[in-house]
Amino acid sequence: MSKKLMLSKSILSTLKGQLLLGLLCALLLLAGLVLGMAWQVGKVMVQETNMAHMRYEADLIADEVTQQIDHRFEALERLNRILGMSNDPEWLGYELRKNDALLAWFDAIVVSDSNGKIVSDWPTLIGRVGLETSELEYFKMLKGARRPYVSEPFVGRASKRSMVLVSVPRLDSNGRFAGFIGGVVSLDSSGLFKRLATIRLGSEGYAAVSTATGKVLYHPNRVLINNDTFDATTIPLLDLALDGWQGDGVGKLLDGRIGLQSYAQVWPANWVVGLFLPLEQAQQPLSGFIHKLWWIWVVAAALMMPVLWWLLARILTPLSRLEKQIGYVGLGRRSYVDLKTNMQELKQVASTFNRVESERQQLVEHLQEREAFLDSVLNASPQGMFVADFGGNITYMNPALLEILGIESDIPMEAWLEQIHNDDRSGAKDMWAHSLKTGNDYVRQLRFIRSDKEMLWLDIHARVVMLSQGGHSLGLVGVVKDITERREQEALQRWEAEHDPLTGLLNRRGFERRLEEAFADFQKTSTPSALLLFDLDHFKPVNDEGGHALGDEMLRRIAQVVAWEVRRSDHVARQGGDEFGVLLPSCTLGQAQRIAESLRQAVSEVSVVHEGKEYTVTLSIGVTSFDETDTNVEDALSRADAASYDAKGKGRDSVVVKLAKAQDPMSIFE
Repeated sequence: MSKKLMLSKSILSTLKGQLLLGLLCALLLLAGLVLGMAWQVGKVMVQETNMAHMRYEADLIADEVTQQIDHRFEALERLNRILGMSNDPEWLGYELRKNDALLAWFDAIVVSDSNGKIVSDWPTLIGRVGLETSELEYFKMLKGARRPYVSEPFVGRASKRSMVLVSVPRLDSNGRFAGFIGGVVSLDSSGLFKRLATIRLGSEGYAAVSTATGKVLYHPNRVLINNDTFDATTIPLLDLALDGWQGDGVGKLLDGRIGLQSYAQVWPANWVVGLFLPLEQAQQPLSGFIHKLWWIWVVAAALMMPVLWWLLARILTPLSRLEKQIGYVGLGRRSYVDLKTNMQELKQVASTFNRVESERQQLVEHLQEREAFLDSVLNASPQGMFVADFGGNITYMNPALLEILGIESDIPMEAWLEQIHNDDRSGAKDMWAHSLKTGNDYVRQLRFIRSDKEMLWLDIHARVVMLSQGGHSLGLVGVVKDITERREQEALQRWEAEHDPLTGLLNRRGFERRLEEAFADFQKTSTPSALLLFDLDHFKPVNDEGGHALGDEMLRRIAQVVAWEVRRSDHVARQGGDEFGVLLPSCTLGQAQRIAESLRQAVSEVSVVHEGKEYTVTLSIGVTSFDETDTNVEDALSRADAASYDAKGKGRDSVVVKLAKAQDPMSIFE
């Protein structure tokens, strides 16, 4: 089995085998299209033919049942004229026996008076004379409509069979209702639906009759006749026919399948005749025909395969010769191919191959010179340089780059990539993959941890190398610069730009930037932030008596105490002179007040000594928080500054909390 499988794989791997497979697939597709079109067209034709037949049969059945009902109405009308208006039981019984021939159409005949009481019947059935029918459906219809009427089906008391009553009203000379004459018709044995028994709609098609109310009068499944559980709404087209529609269509049958349906009305009895044929049975002959056509195609295709195989072998003979000559060129036994054939495509292939081979030879001659030149340039370059292919693999790093990274040339790429800083590695890889995919330049600054634990900042710029002819890319060439010193200098400059050189705290610029950021967070997410502003009470004597050196010492000590007392997430700033500010992000006003009290207490314990005299200072702290009414940070700063002045007005060394006017309960008195 494995040898056969390998043989079939080797055949399919050849051009001849693939062409043969392609032809077979084309034939299969063509056969599928033809058979599919035949199936679609055939379905329409079969459906139309069956519909026409069912429509014809439904009309015939409806006409015949209509005639049966009309004949029975006419017979009862004749009997009505004979009986007249008499309600004498003996005379009525005598006349009914004289018209005994009516029993060929009826199982029994009954006569009622104007009140619905049965006064005579034939054949006589004990208990039928005297029966009250005034509350029954057919009596009310006859009395109200005063025209012939066929009742809803009912079950006979004696026979236990399903029946209907065909009846005509008895009217006096003035047109007044005087009772009715009715003929009982058995749905089983009267011959009323004998035409339906002769209908042949295949093995599963059938005909049925129901009243306009949905009661089944005739059906091959006898259980459904006069069965109250039957629901006509499960068959949408039948439900439509019960409302008076007649015609045909395709829809759901009682068993849930889709089938062809045709309906006709029996107007005198208000009945509906329906013919039903499952769609799958209607299409069964067509399905068999399509199946036979399929097997005919399979046999024809099997017979054609050897012929196609031989024909393809003849056509592809020049291609085999071309293959051999190309092999000889590769081995150096030929310098070009010379194919003698009339096939223009193969001639073009041979010509193109000879041209490409000539160009390749020229390129090979210059390749070693160019490689030597490139190696010299890269090795002599003082900058780190590398070459990568489009698989993302770095294939070459010059000595300068190896020295910068502190690695050996034989270390695998996966190993030294792990030395990229964790925070930069993922972004660097994503950018590298993007450049490989799009051909855009790779520009990135990242941190690299050398084997001696020294961290470097590297600036990497790689560019796609394109061939001058055709615009094809060979890979990427990159330059790597060590920018560690520059980054450190930039970081120092950024720190100095936002920090006070004396205390190391934030300066006014740095403090205002953080205020703006906290206010933006408050506006977006309603994150609460508190603000403390204070300056030093009694600081002037320190400067005046001890000099600026003593004042600077006092400022440094206070800065250390304040930075120690607040949270690590808080921002402390010296805004100038002896003015300080503290920003407390994500801090409620109550927490801010407690922190301010701890600052006031801690700073009151700080002192400096000059010429035997001890100097201390206190804090007058203003506390506030961002409010929804604030339009910018200046509103909060002004509020905190005003609170600080209020603290000084209270005698200094105190904490004053000031809210926005909308929140301040004392604002109503202003």
